Amino acid sequence: MYLLGDIGNTEIKICLVNSNYKILKKMILKTNSISYKYLDYNFSFFLKYSTKIQKILFSSVVPIAFKKIKLLISKKFKKKVFELKEININNFIQTKVNKKQVGSDRIANTIGAINNKENFIVVDFGTATTFDVIIKNKYLGGIIAPGINLSLKTLSKKAYLIPKINFSKVKKVIGTNTSSAVKSGFFWGYCGLINNIIKLISRETNKSYKIILTGGLSHLFKNSLNVKTLIKKDLTIYGLYKLLNSKN
Repeated sequence: MYLLGDIGNTEIKICLVNSNYKILKKMILKTNSISYKYLDYNFSFFLKYSTKIQKILFSSVVPIAFKKIKLLISKKFKKKVFELKEININNFIQTKVNKKQVGSDRIANTIGAINNKENFIVVDFGTATTFDVIIKNKYLGGIIAPGINLSLKTLSKKAYLIPKINFSKVKKVIGTNTSSAVKSGFFWGYCGLINNIIKLISRETNKSYKIILTGGLSHLFKNSLNVKTLIKKDLTIYGLYKLLNSKN
């Protein structure tokens, strides 16, 4: 068994995975709620499998949260905890991009997608909306745009007459009230952003791509873009699994 986790700015996803990549348990925690007591309580489920867990690997863009998780696991599980950037990934991807300046979640997404045969653009709907470009076994780099929920919260916070709105898919473009107008602006606005960035990447590289959508909001865009897409919500976790399960 492997204990795999992705520490993001908003959420922390932790999965217990077997050697055949079956997710046995998935837990979602709020990053801003992280404390030793909070972690101790939530990790109680995983603790009963501690003797069966062979390896532990996390991707993280929040060093202080990883430090707290690493401390707890090291103490409770008596096992070493690795962060993705400590692992040699040269057998998986070639790149001229400075890996220290690319979030380890994006590296994990790239490893999860790559198959050395096809080209991919991975669109991850997280705190930021990110695009990562993969040509066969080469990682070219990517694009970082504002995240949907973060932008929504900022708008409602800064605009007095706009209430808090939960993002959702909409069919109509023209809104008939404030809520529907904002939802339309964000949903169709992000559809336009995604379509255009994909088009520009294809034009700049003169390549065609398979498009993978990942992250919590990915399913909302599946049939609303100008291109066919694959939904892989746990792509980051799968990338971590591939790293640990590789015989390279």
